[in-house]
This record gives sequence, structure tokens and C-alpha cells, in this order.
Amino acid sequence: MIAGNGDHRRIVITGVGLTAPNGNSLAEFRESLLAGRSGVKNYEIRYVGATHAGVCAFDELRHQKKKEVRRGTRAGSVGIYCANEAVRDSGLDWENVDKSQVGIYVGVTEHGNVETENEIFSLQGFDYDTKFWSHHHNPRTVANNPAGEISLNLGITGPHYTIGAACAAGNAGLIQGAQMLLLGECDVALAGGVSESIHTFGIFASFKSQGALAKHEDPAKASRPFDRGRNGIVVAEGGCIYVLERMSDAAARGAKIYGELVGHAMNSDASDFVLPNSERQAQCVRTALRRAGLEPEDIDIVSTHATGTTSGDAQESAALREVFQGGLKTRFNNAKSFIGHAMGAAGSLELAGNLLAFEDRMCHATINVDDLDPECAVPGLVINEPEPLGEVNTILNNSFGMLGINSVVIIKRV
Repeated sequence: MIAGNGDHRRIVITGVGLTAPNGNSLAEFRESLLAGRSGVKNYEIRYVGATHAGVCAFDELRHQKKKEVRRGTRAGSVGIYCANEAVRDSGLDWENVDKSQVGIYVGVTEHGNVETENEIFSLQGFDYDTKFWSHHHNPRTVANNPAGEISLNLGITGPHYTIGAACAAGNAGLIQGAQMLLLGECDVALAGGVSESIHTFGIFASFKSQGALAKHEDPAKASRPFDRGRNGIVVAEGGCIYVLERMSDAAARGAKIYGELVGHAMNSDASDFVLPNSERQAQCVRTALRRAGLEPEDIDIVSTHATGTTSGDAQESAALREVFQGGLKTRFNNAKSFIGHAMGAAGSLELAGNLLAFEDRMCHATINVDDLDPECAVPGLVINEPEPLGEVNTILNNSFGMLGINSVVIIKRV
């Protein structure tokens, strides 16, 4: 249980840095979601050809030099941008923060695929002579790379590592950061998730071979969770890093607080490589609620994981109906309909998309639902237009992944 007796046992969000296909700050992202603005575009990837993707357009050189961008990875650049923006947003006196007491916990779906594919592609021009293989390949492809690049950029000497949790990784990074604060392993945690997935042809080719790669004549309508005509996933890149602190520390410095992490849960389906299990998903949600000391009817907004696949959306909808049982208060929405599936960053980005609802009391919609699939009919699902709410005090964020990994976090207004 995250919450406990004493402010030193309470974990709060004091900074947010993100890049999404439709915004490069929390304010821009929120504005796009409320305005119904998609970030999905037509996209070309080698060997696969024309498809759709959620593509980010942040300024890589805002916090890096050209040489650093060339030497590092796209995931590293995403993480560096988000981490720097989160630190700035937090108001921390960064120059005087003890960097040995800062931890970096970054969720990733996969890492190294892009760099290895690029090296092999380049090597074919040299008749596969490995003397032309880049000496940067190893540091680019080690699993801790995105977190490590953040450490190098910000001079952080505390612990850094990535959490491989498939598409549940964004939530997992947040949970790990909170746990490390509670254990006293750090005093400030940079936690969340990043994704460079659109730069690897393999992920597109694999989804296409499964018949799970979305297609539509209008790219902005390609990602359509819960719609009867949904036909797969839109791959996206992006990232979201949070500054997490103990409430006692945040209050002592008069920090702005976005919300408190009051509950979390992770579990496993143990039933299939890719097919979800609604029973285990429901169990994960219930565990997070129990740890938060909340009932289903206490939740104002649920950010759904739904990716736009036939089975996945239906299974999650079944889990939500089982847990919430048609409660009149709770509203459900989905950010992937705007940006596609940002893989390792999905959980952290999608949570951010709802975070400002504590202030503006709006529930952003799920767009592109022209014909709601009856199997996905969840009472309270907000479709196509945002809905004003009387108040928003609690947000529950679902994030699930391949090999049956499930994660849920609950944030409460302070």
C-alpha cells in the first residue's frame, strides 16, 4: 500500500515532462485531447512500406548537443527531453539537489531493436563486413540505455535502470519509483516510460503478420478503440517522466503537487503469450483499489488500456463491467485513440492525459468511435466529445502488456 501514516509514507507527483504525437508538454497534450486533435500521421517504414504512426516532434537539441544525439538513441533523447522538462516543472533547486539521492526508473517495452536494425541495414552497403560495425552499438543497445542517457545528461549519480514490462512498463516505472522512495533508496525519483518503437520495422512487420496493424484511409481515424470497425494497433513513440517525492519533502519546499499515488497493483495472466485475460485484469484493478482503501464507486475517471484490437478491447471492457458494474459516477476514456500505442510510454503518457482533470474537471473523450461494439459497451464510456464533471478526485490508470503482464495505478487529488 502506497499511502500510510505520516507524510513521509505518501508519494506525490511534483513534476511532469512529456512528448506525445500531439503535444510536447502537459498543457499542450491536455489541450489536444480536449480539442479532439489526433497525432497519428501517414508513415513510411523500410520493408513494411506505407502505414500509420504516432510521431513526436520535440526539439532534441533543447537539452542535447548534436554530437550527443548522434552518439545516443532516440529512446535516450525522448527520456532526456522528458526528464529535463519534468525537473524544470517540479521547481526543484536542481543545482543544489544531491544527485546521489536521485533515482531514475524508466519503463520500456523493448530496447536495442532500432539500433541493431540500423546497423545491419548500414552493413549491407559494405558487403556485411563487420569492421564497419559501430563501436557505439553496445552502449546503445544495453537494456539500461534510456535511463543511463538521462543519468549522463543530468549528472545523476543515484541508481538508474529500466523496467521491462511490455506495454505495462509506463505504470511499472511509476510504481518502481514510488517503492524506491518508500524504501529510502532515493529522495527524488524520475519515473515513467519511454518508447522509440516507430523506428523499428520489426514491430510493424510483426503486427502486420498477426493482422493487428491498423489501417484507414484517414490516419487520424486509424486508431479506434471500442469501435466495431477497429482493425488493429497504431504504433507510436513518446515518453512521460514524472518527478516523484515524499509528501513531507514536497510540502517542506512548497512544491506544486499534481496528485498523490495512493494505490497500485501488478499481476500476471499466466494464460497466453498475447491474448489478454479479463479475469486477471479485473483482479489487478481490485487489488489497486483495495490498497488505496477505495471502492469502485470512488473512482471518477478510468484511463483504459484499449489498443484497438478485437480481443484486447473486448476483454478489458468485460473486466471493467465486472469491477465497476455500471456505476453512475465513473467515466472511462482512452488516449490511444488520439496518439496510437506508445508501448513502454503508454501507461505514463495516458495517465498524464487525465492528470489535469483535477483542475479543469473535464473527462477527455475516446475519439473515432463511430459504431460502438456492443462487446465494448461500458456504462460511462465518454465518446467523441469531452464531458464536464462536477469534480474529479481520483483517476485509475490501466496498462496491460504481452505475456500477460497487468498494471494499475491510482492517483488522488491532494
